[in-house]
Amino acid sequence: MNVSRRVLLAASAGAVGAAGGPLAAAGVASAAPAGGGHRLRTGFERLRADGYRLLDGDKVGIVTNPTGVTRDVRHIVDVMHPDERVDLVAVFGPEHGFRGTAQAGGSEGRYDDPATGLPVYDTYLKSGQALADVFTASGVDTVVFDIQDVGARFYTYIWTLYDCMEAAQLAGKRFVVLDRPNPVTGRGAYGPVLHKEFATFVGRREISQAHGMTVTELARLFNAEYLTRPVELATVAMTGWKRSDFYDASGLPWVPPSPNMPTADTALVYSGTCLFEGTNLSEGRGTTRPFELLGADGIDGGWAAKAGELGLPGVHFREAYFAPTFSKFQGKTIGGVQIHVDDRQAFDPVRTGIALLVTAKQAWSGFAWRPDNWIDKLTGSTQVRTMIDAGATTDEVVGAWQEELRAFRRVRARYLTYK
Repeated sequence: MNVSRRVLLAASAGAVGAAGGPLAAAGVASAAPAGGGHRLRTGFERLRADGYRLLDGDKVGIVTNPTGVTRDVRHIVDVMHPDERVDLVAVFGPEHGFRGTAQAGGSEGRYDDPATGLPVYDTYLKSGQALADVFTASGVDTVVFDIQDVGARFYTYIWTLYDCMEAAQLAGKRFVVLDRPNPVTGRGAYGPVLHKEFATFVGRREISQAHGMTVTELARLFNAEYLTRPVELATVAMTGWKRSDFYDASGLPWVPPSPNMPTADTALVYSGTCLFEGTNLSEGRGTTRPFELLGADGIDGGWAAKAGELGLPGVHFREAYFAPTFSKFQGKTIGGVQIHVDDRQAFDPVRTGIALLVTAKQAWSGFAWRPDNWIDKLTGSTQVRTMIDAGATTDEVVGAWQEELRAFRRVRARYLTYK
């Protein structure tokens, strides 16, 4: 791409922050039709409708996975590849892989996609210069990101976004983020804020456990607040999405973003109950309701009763018995609870997750944290673990992070695009 064309695109699309011109992120929310449903248009839908002008003249690579689909469930790579208006030359796969064949903690490696012949590069667990070298080797000018997030800090795709932005800057590549809805709304930020000394791939930077942002909003925050050197960034916002919208208001098909995120209902509870990955209890992996079913060998109905006594808003707890087909307690019938959200407007997933940890420890003598203290990586500090071990109540644990959460909310507010 020549310099004059690059300058033109920077002026019309916004090199840093909200995109401008025909694909403006700034002002989109106020101009968008009220409500969701079929009127919602994703970032990709708007990019294609605009003839891919934002990508004109560039060799393009895209970071995506099975969630990168159109409304009629065609994958965007399959849509873009034969289109002469865009020069798509590479695909980059995150955790679980581009086509989504790998389980948690896995990826698909380097291969050529049978459907398109495009080279697929593996980004999982790569960052910094190593990932920049992948972008350089691919020969792309611009890296595009389009993956459905679920709104939780420890869901790794937002850190794939962060790592890819950092690597694109190191490699001298432009970065474009296409937006999709936060399935659990963008109403607010909840939960503890990561302490930077606990940074891992389930939390690179200091954001709250449930961030209440979309991927373009996060990209703008990362670029301005956390990257040592900002990348040349353009974002393509949605139209027709409101911060109060749950996923079913979008009219979009739900494609599981990972093998254990089968429904939008899973996403609703995930930012709280994923904390059970840091314990010796099953978080429901290997069942048809992961993160909604929790349990262990030796737990009976007493846990559901204790949790129910708290009167948490928007949720009930059912005594449940189940046998995971893999992961913890594989093939063994265990007892626990099933979470039933009956008022998702009132439901607070993070408070609920903490309450379940507190009551599980009270109800089951076998309760233990994972020996590696993985819970500290998930919550972002030692605070939750040490307070629960000391006998703190749910309200005391939740109250302890409020000052840090208020500080993050002030930062977050500067990057919110939608109303």
